[in-house]
Amino acid sequence: MMFWYATASLTPAALLALACLLGGPFPLLAVLSITVLVFFMDKLTRHLPASQTCGRTLSLTLAAVHFPLLALGVWALGSADALSLLDKLLIFTGLGLYFGQVSNSNAHELIHAAARWPHRIGAAIYISLLHGHHVSAHLKVHHVFAATAQDPNSARLGEGFWSYVLRVLRGEFAAGLRADNAQRARASANPPIWTHPYAAYVGGGVIALALAYLIAGLKGIAAHLAIALYAQLQLLLSDYVQHYGLRRRLDATGKPEPIGPQHSWNAPKWYSSAMMLNAPKHSDHHMRPARPFPALEVTPDTMPVLPHSLPVMAVVALVPPLWRRIMDRRARKWQKPVPPSGRDAAFLPS
Repeated sequence: MMFWYATASLTPAALLALACLLGGPFPLLAVLSITVLVFFMDKLTRHLPASQTCGRTLSLTLAAVHFPLLALGVWALGSADALSLLDKLLIFTGLGLYFGQVSNSNAHELIHAAARWPHRIGAAIYISLLHGHHVSAHLKVHHVFAATAQDPNSARLGEGFWSYVLRVLRGEFAAGLRADNAQRARASANPPIWTHPYAAYVGGGVIALALAYLIAGLKGIAAHLAIALYAQLQLLLSDYVQHYGLRRRLDATGKPEPIGPQHSWNAPKWYSSAMMLNAPKHSDHHMRPARPFPALEVTPDTMPVLPHSLPVMAVVALVPPLWRRIMDRRARKWQKPVPPSGRDAAFLPS
């Protein structure tokens, strides 16, 4: 079964590397491999059954591919004069999609690892994409407060994607910082400032841009910033789609109910799920964060299921009126009546 996970996640990386080095037909093939090919493969009637395989070897392989591919992409966009403008546009598109959908999903898998080094490697992937603060925000905020108003990454019912992006770009950084500061304040000894996770996130981002400068000068920095922003947009699209309009009930004290299968959207299309290491099987992940990606499952009777694959729904989300027409009634069906209470009152369906 790991064959399909490896094929779906590594094929675009190989084509992107060839695109950066050789140009020719490879830039177009790379983009098609992560868009059109995925769309049509999802149409095949297949199912990847849950497995107790760890999947760690593939995760570490994808991490080993990520860093040289990012450097190669910066070089290709910043200083590869043999590539045409069209080639570079296609390479940029392919890199943004790949890092946003595959590298982000892999980094997400690794930061949930109990072992120190896989966790650090996952954090390094996010840092290389200038999104290191997502590690703290995801683990210490999102997994605690998902589907509540206290999680900046959980989209409100009726909130358009572009409004969501502007809110999350500010809120996620601040929420992760508050969580880290609170954790450090509880420490028995006063930890040195250089051990603050945000020192690694910001400092690592500066180092990544410095390396981009060494590779291709100012054009390299511009290329790295553009790739990172595009990849971050893909991650925010995933967060938006996977929690849109779903809210946990609050008790009389304002405490949210435990996270359940009904609090995340799922998209169990087989090939796109394989490419993204089962990230679209999102409910099971929230209920069992330590479960390795091959073991994640979807039960449609108890879990909200999107009408199309996650990549397709991410495209739909870029057009808020169309998104709301498709999703608002579906979100309402999964919401139990909740009396207005506290900060969540403003986010209830009208």
